[in-house]
Formats: sequence, C-alpha cells, structure tokens
Amino acid sequence: MDNDAATTLVERIDALLPQTQCRRCGYDGCRPYAHAIARGSATINQCPPGGDDTVAALSKLLGVPLLPLDRARGESGPLLGARIDETACIGCALCIAACPVDAIVGAAKLMHTVLAERCTGCELC
Repeated sequence: MDNDAATTLVERIDALLPQTQCRRCGYDGCRPYAHAIARGSATINQCPPGGDDTVAALSKLLGVPLLPLDRARGESGPLLGARIDETACIGCALCIAACPVDAIVGAAKLMHTVLAERCTGCELC
C-alpha cells in the first residue's frame, strides 16, 4: 500500500472513531489508534466509547471479521461530560493537565470550569 492510500485509509478509520481521545484503546488518541488499525497492529474492537457500532463499522470498512468489543478496555455506554464539584475543587489543576482536548480552564488554587462544547467525555479528568 502506498503512502497516499495508507493516509486515506487512516482518515477513513479515524472518521469512524468517536474522537474522545480517551486512550482506553491503548493508544494516545483516536488518530494513533486509526494508524495502528491501518497497519494491522491493532484490532478493531479496542474502543469502548465507540462500542459495538464502531466495531461493526470498522469491520465493514476493512472487510475483516466482526469481533466483540474488548470489554477488558472498558464498557460501552453513553458519553458523560466532565463535571467539577465546586465544593471539592481545590484548584490543583490535575484535571486540566489530564484533559486531551483542553475542555477545562482555570488557574492554580482557583475554581475550574468545564467547556461543555469541547468535552468529549473521555473520563480522564
């Protein structure tokens, strides 16, 4: 497969992934997971946020057998947005550092805020 075809395949795979960037697949985000699938070094069933529908879509796209979702990586379910408990937040900024999509803003020792429109529900915070 030439580089252009591989890039196109990666883009098509990435378009089927939920873009949560949660890392539960074992990769640093959806795009690296898409690259691994395209290379054949990852299976299509490693994305809990995408669930069975994503596994089925990847199976169809790639013409590979349908696999059950790898539940060892987490359960599929509705994506939950981040929520900051104002009574417990001490402004440590750990949630800001953990967020792969910069959906949390704030300053050290001050209350933080979730930008709901950016939050992917990755659960890393």
